[in-house]
Amino acid sequence: MITEKEKSLQAVLDKVVDGKKVFGTSFALKKDEVTWQGTSGNLTADQPYFIASTTKLFTTAIILQLLEKGELSLDDNISKYIDSSILSGLHVYKGKDYSEELTIKHLLSHTSGLPDYFQDKGQGKESLEKELMTGNDQFWSFEQAVERSKNMSPLFPPGTINKAKYSDVNFQLLGKIIETITGKPYAENCQERVIQPLGLLKTYLYQDETDKTPMTLYYKREELRIPKAMTSFGADGGMVSTSAEMLIFIEAFFTGKLFPLSYIFKLQEWNKIFPPMRSGVGIHLFKLSRLFDPAGVIPYFIGHSGLSGALAFYSPKENLYIAGTVNQTAYPGISFRTMISLTQQILKK
Repeated sequence: MITEKEKSLQAVLDKVVDGKKVFGTSFALKKDEVTWQGTSGNLTADQPYFIASTTKLFTTAIILQLLEKGELSLDDNISKYIDSSILSGLHVYKGKDYSEELTIKHLLSHTSGLPDYFQDKGQGKESLEKELMTGNDQFWSFEQAVERSKNMSPLFPPGTINKAKYSDVNFQLLGKIIETITGKPYAENCQERVIQPLGLLKTYLYQDETDKTPMTLYYKREELRIPKAMTSFGADGGMVSTSAEMLIFIEAFFTGKLFPLSYIFKLQEWNKIFPPMRSGVGIHLFKLSRLFDPAGVIPYFIGHSGLSGALAFYSPKENLYIAGTVNQTAYPGISFRTMISLTQQILKK
């Protein structure tokens, strides 16, 4: 028997799928002991999809596991793990090279000041993001991502107070640091440290451009087929999962199943990054201002989201976990509006 609450949650997803901006959506949530999952449009409950930058939570979890084992410190200079030939000239601001001063914490918290190889333009060229969205699928290596960043200007010295700049190269570098410390590929670390311990069966790093398992992305009304790019993101955006498995992951992340629970407090150092988002240390804060939530009834969330329209968040105030996607790269904000609508329904008395 479907309850009225379940009907209201499903109605949210059905309304989001309009055949113009969103063609399929999948969400799962857990509030206290109640778990719910729903889909609409061309997504089914067991259909894996690209989680894009929500991948960064996996990278954060692995870094924190290495911290727990004493294999790194967040204050370590990344020059301890990254070859000088790659690092040299990466962060030159107003004539001074800060590359050797970059730390793991700077990368995790987006306080490195480094430009974004993916969304920023370099030397008058189109951004890599725009190239991909217009159908120019391409591969790139870690070295090429770093090189692309070197051809752009940093925005501020590392660790500048109250400054953050979202940059995917930060997490490309963290992925390389994980590989250097463990001597294993990033994908293997994800499997051994996160996926297998949590019993996830449909979550993996996308590495094969011929793999058609994940749902095809959308850019506006068109399917966006960029398998080469999706194999290139790695530690900054290459994971595939389902809403049910991301729900398991996000709960494990925030309840001490992957690393000491006490670390969560240390991650909550917030800097403005793009409203209404703030960057913490490896996580983001989503908090609506009173302008958009005059009554102050929408709780704040911590977690991460991705350009694919995927997200995974936790509300400490409401003990609510939520994960899902609207699978649309042109309007990723729709996933947040969906999260808010589902939250309003689940909290309604």
